[in-house]
Amino acid sequence: MSDCVYNVLFLCTGNSARSILAEAYLNSAGAGRFRAYSAGSHPKGEVNSLALKILRDSGLPHEGFRSKSWDEFAIAGAPELDFVFTVCDNAAGEACPIWPGHPMTAHWDMEDPAAVEGSPIEKQAAFVTALRYMRNRINAFINLPLASIDRLSSKSRLKSIGDLEGNTQRQSGAA
Repeated sequence: MSDCVYNVLFLCTGNSARSILAEAYLNSAGAGRFRAYSAGSHPKGEVNSLALKILRDSGLPHEGFRSKSWDEFAIAGAPELDFVFTVCDNAAGEACPIWPGHPMTAHWDMEDPAAVEGSPIEKQAAFVTALRYMRNRINAFINLPLASIDRLSSKSRLKSIGDLEGNTQRQSGAA
């Protein structure tokens, strides 16, 4: 067993929902092997209250989160990143900063629960679904034998995790 702690950054445009859910879950489920962060290309400035409620209701950390710019992770003194995952199409299509550490990257797109219209129950259900999809992806990720597989194999496996249930392109038949 390796003592390596992998730094993982989850990116979304607003850094208010999906990336926050991913950060919270990986820090909880990663058993000290991972240190997760989240950021956005155009942060909203506040975390979506339903994201925090779903985290709390799920028994996950739900305090201390803030919506922040990805620029914080591209400056001197920022954590050296091992992995960067985009969790929305908008962030994946933007020109990203140069990340310290030259991390492996993958796109794990999923529908934005904050964009769901409807009743309070329907909105809450969207966040529950987003957390479920994120848990599935993160559980697949943390079970990869990262210390023993080569970079090319890792890249392929990381991409396939993004194709799991909940991928918006897969849902529309584009994948």
